[in-house]
Amino acid sequence: MEFAAESCLLHKSVFFIILMSLCLSAFMGAYSRTENLSMNQNSESSSPFPSNFLFGTATSSYQVEGAFSSDGKGLSNWDVFTHKPGKIMDGTNGDIADDEYHQYQEDVGLMEEIGVNSYRFSISWARILPKGRFGKVNKQGLDYYDRLINALLRKGIEPFVTLTHFDIPQELEDRYQSWLSPKIQEDFKYYADICFKKFGDRVKYWVTINEPNVAVIRGYRIGIWPPSRCSASFGNCSHGNSEKDPFVAAHNLILSHVSAVQLYRTKYQKKQGGEIGIVMDAIWFEPFSNSLEDKLAAERAQSFFLNWFLDPIILGKYPSEMKEILGQDLPEFSKYEVEKLKKNGIDFIGVNHYTSYYAKDCFFSECEPGSGASKTEGFALYVHDKNGISLGDKTTVDWLYVRPQGLEKMVTYLKERYNNLPMFITENGYGEVEDPNSTTRDIVNDVQRVNYLSSYLNSLAKAIRKGADVRGYFVWSLLDNFEWKYGENVRFGLHHVDYGTLNRTRRLSALWYKHFIAQNLPHKPPTLSIL
Repeated sequence: MEFAAESCLLHKSVFFIILMSLCLSAFMGAYSRTENLSMNQNSESSSPFPSNFLFGTATSSYQVEGAFSSDGKGLSNWDVFTHKPGKIMDGTNGDIADDEYHQYQEDVGLMEEIGVNSYRFSISWARILPKGRFGKVNKQGLDYYDRLINALLRKGIEPFVTLTHFDIPQELEDRYQSWLSPKIQEDFKYYADICFKKFGDRVKYWVTINEPNVAVIRGYRIGIWPPSRCSASFGNCSHGNSEKDPFVAAHNLILSHVSAVQLYRTKYQKKQGGEIGIVMDAIWFEPFSNSLEDKLAAERAQSFFLNWFLDPIILGKYPSEMKEILGQDLPEFSKYEVEKLKKNGIDFIGVNHYTSYYAKDCFFSECEPGSGASKTEGFALYVHDKNGISLGDKTTVDWLYVRPQGLEKMVTYLKERYNNLPMFITENGYGEVEDPNSTTRDIVNDVQRVNYLSSYLNSLAKAIRKGADVRGYFVWSLLDNFEWKYGENVRFGLHHVDYGTLNRTRRLSALWYKHFIAQNLPHKPPTLSIL
């Protein structure tokens, strides 16, 4: 890459001067748009963020670890999927990714430099159980996460651990079609038990499943992610049923989650003193107009995207809108399962929020086809533009529009619907398609990311001031990484990664985040002991 060649020629002192000049100009612009949220924090009480607030960064195993076949790791569904021609836009895969498996010490050092007090990462299920329950536990996999967790704790960084972030052992797909079978509930519980037992003395925040709504929609409705199941009318799939498979898979994901929560609550939580939750992709849906039809469409959009999972987990039942529209295509919970759901619930909701859409009615009105417009999606078309005007500023990533007020609205919606259950903003970040003609200055001087983060944090602060129980915020991402269908072309990192050399280079946004944390969390928690 041009960046690699150019950066090698820069003397360290010159590079430092360039960075500092960039910092000064960007800081002035960014802070002028954040209502003095971080510049005027003269006391701890003036910050909307409590003293025990978690400020962190986030990654996931498949996107950063690499070492896809090292030290006894088994194949995951994403290992297999990315090696099929045409599945990833730029033809890359996660075989190496950021090689955090070997470079985790350096990455922990990057976090320490920023001043974060938490790191959200996921464990590779296939690294722990290469064959699921059908094989042995991989000790080398356990040892790796032991080393990572201990390295974090030595620096006073709280591990915030996700059990599965889209990647699962391919063995489970081959044996019984993974999430389409109730058998996976026992597999997931078995895996969770190993992790709780091994790491729970040091891990105090557990996430069962990351974005099950996204996994189901992309894997079983439109088929662009593994296991590539969909109806012909929804995508280019060789098998699948988009009207039934997503709801079967979702049902098993929900019951797998609650099985892990029940296990943690009954066997580990009292002794280990941790918390457990689930992370959802949370898009804010604005009514396309002030009509009753579009307002109802916005609520249906939330029910078919977010409440689809949270209502059963927290309230013990699927949303009424889904029952009315889907009828028998929506699975039912047994009386035993309903009691299990109501009894266990969650300790917190993880919120991954990036963008907002308009929702346009397709139930009472004629509507063009598109995302959200079908029966299985709630007859609520997702659109970004109204009368030629975008809902938010466009980015180079096709789905990402900048709409900071959406975060405050999303958090407020969850607060009101679920009785102000504690929340963590487990992902929020700005992505861009890297221009191959970018200079070193362009790559490092990511002012647009700084502006995005500052405006969204300002929106979050408003929600907190109004009483929302939000306890943490994690930037996606610590590093540029393998961005699923987009491969390596889309960059979200506070640090640039040269995929040729794997060198990490700090961006302006990392310096901005460091300053923001220092201003809003002046007393860093003491270093945690390693038990």
